[in-house]
Amino acid sequence: MCGIFAYLNYLTPKSRLEVLDLLVTGLKRLEYRGYDSTGVAIDSPDSKNIVMVKRTGKVKVLEDAIKEHFSGGEYSEPVMTHIGIAHTRWATHGVPCERNSHPHRSDEGNGFVVVHNGIITNYNDVKTFLAKRGYEFESDTDTEVFAKLVHHLWKTHPTYSFRELVEQAILQVEGAFAIAVKSKHFPGECVASRRSSPLLVAIKTKSRLATDHIPILYGKDTDSGKPQEIRPHGQTRELPVLPRSDSTSEFMPEEKEVEYFFASDASAVIEHTNRVIYLEDDDVAAVRDGTLSIHRLKKSLDDPHAREITTLKMEIQQIMKGNYDYFMQKEIFEQPDSVVNTMRGRVRFDGNAIVLGGIKDYIPEIKRCRRLMLIGCGTSYHSAVATRQLLEELTELPVIVELASDFLDRNTPIFRDDVCFFISQSGETADTLMALRYCKQRGALIVGITNTVGSSICRESHCGVHINAGPEIGVASTKAYTSQFISLVMFALVMSEDRLSLQQRRLEILQALSNLADQIRKVLKLDSKVQELAKDLYQHKSLLIMGRGYNFATCLEGALKVKELTYMHSEGIMAGELKHGPLALVDDSMPVLMIVLRDPVYVKCMNALQQVTSRKGCPVIICEEGDEETKAFSSRHLEIPRTVDCLQGILTVIPMQLLSYHIAVLRGCDVDCPRNLAKSVTVE
Repeated sequence: MCGIFAYLNYLTPKSRLEVLDLLVTGLKRLEYRGYDSTGVAIDSPDSKNIVMVKRTGKVKVLEDAIKEHFSGGEYSEPVMTHIGIAHTRWATHGVPCERNSHPHRSDEGNGFVVVHNGIITNYNDVKTFLAKRGYEFESDTDTEVFAKLVHHLWKTHPTYSFRELVEQAILQVEGAFAIAVKSKHFPGECVASRRSSPLLVAIKTKSRLATDHIPILYGKDTDSGKPQEIRPHGQTRELPVLPRSDSTSEFMPEEKEVEYFFASDASAVIEHTNRVIYLEDDDVAAVRDGTLSIHRLKKSLDDPHAREITTLKMEIQQIMKGNYDYFMQKEIFEQPDSVVNTMRGRVRFDGNAIVLGGIKDYIPEIKRCRRLMLIGCGTSYHSAVATRQLLEELTELPVIVELASDFLDRNTPIFRDDVCFFISQSGETADTLMALRYCKQRGALIVGITNTVGSSICRESHCGVHINAGPEIGVASTKAYTSQFISLVMFALVMSEDRLSLQQRRLEILQALSNLADQIRKVLKLDSKVQELAKDLYQHKSLLIMGRGYNFATCLEGALKVKELTYMHSEGIMAGELKHGPLALVDDSMPVLMIVLRDPVYVKCMNALQQVTSRKGCPVIICEEGDEETKAFSSRHLEIPRTVDCLQGILTVIPMQLLSYHIAVLRGCDVDCPRNLAKSVTVE
């Protein structure tokens, strides 16, 4: 949710118009995260003030406003050092409007401007504190209090550096946030920090960096100038000053010319550089005179001595639409390749072996555990539901699937011999991350299943599996779901490799995995048929999707996709529960889609199908190729290739993805950015 992009050039000539172009392009790369307003801030032509442009709506609206506002020739003059910041806002405090859009300023003179992701939970207390000191507020947001708090500290402690001012402000706010701050009082400097919300720093130089690590600074004590801590109802008490750091430990590239990018996601910087540093919670990254330093607000025993510079493997082509109309459409059709990438280097079909390097050393401990817990939200939760039955079969352990938010609400008991899997495409999902920390504090083994290297879940897990699905830009997850599915199947196969009684079952699954990519391509050829089906359904108000066994998760995931993309009501129903209520919804006008495959629950699914047709329902059926008996119950059907029962869910979910996509297009919905939704849900 929300997106931060900031650019700083040091001794690298760039005009303000070029900087604005970089900022707008960066925001376009972050559009998939979800937003309702945008804004940028750069220096004025005389470098004595900060100019902001903010708009409600899409980045294109902001881009047009920038072209109108910055048409003068003075903005074309190159500047050796400059910092510009930009933001896409997803409303939490205050309605979407220009007044509430970021950046937010500290005063009428734009002394400090801030962009911020997340929520400051104690903003009312800070606001009361500042209001008593004469500050007037222009917006309804929580972010504005941070800008004014930095300004208040600057007036109170004029000797503080820019970094120290921001650090002291961060100490006084609570919640989850990522921030980037610029100031006319500290030209050419930028300070950024994060707590439970993703933020990275990317570095671009002309030659390879002299080191792959940035030292973490804790510094020396100082006794001067103690600020006040803000407490409820505006009360204060003296707050110890953070230690001031020894600048000799700071990082400076070999050459003086350097460009820095601050962003919420790597997709915003990959076209400029592939060298990034993922900030940890309570890191403060500051650039001054071209030098980057990273400071810690809190020191713990397990802190590393440096932040590693990561080389991204992402390519710019991966975050472009190519010949497709929408990112979601592209990602659906990438699934034959994405499932192969998930298995590449891990599944050895010639030797019938699986190697998961990220968890290999922990397998003996996992085999001794009390139970497996799979925890996620939305689509990630559905991938856990889809593989639960196979995990129970091959591990012979109790497997519990939990929604992260409900898991936390119940204060679920966790034991030291539990193994907890945390599944998230972004690796930053707030509820899942908090559940991870809850379990970790109680001594459970933490396994992360993510698609984003360097994400919070990835870093905070004891071990894990990177699903290697590639960048996923569309808000509605598609290829990440199938890759999460494959990753959990591979884990089940690893856990059963020494069970003689399960070897035949393992061989069946491995053989099916080897054929999976070709079968997905075959399913994708149903696209035109699914499009025709969508034309029959898109004007309806509801859609029921029924199945059971391994395909129940497909019903849940299919219904979620329809809701996300089309704004239709849709419900995934366990076919075994039909007589316990849902059958009352069935009549000749209610659209019903049923998944009926030749698996162990085929007879039971056929019973449900007959119950629907006897109530004048005319369901659309997803069945196996050549299954004439099942097709006889409806004139509308989609045939998929036959595969082993536990992998059917990968093939049956693709028609659901295509159906939701085509209905959304027919209804005129924004396929890649559904209303009210964000790709990375970083707040509760």
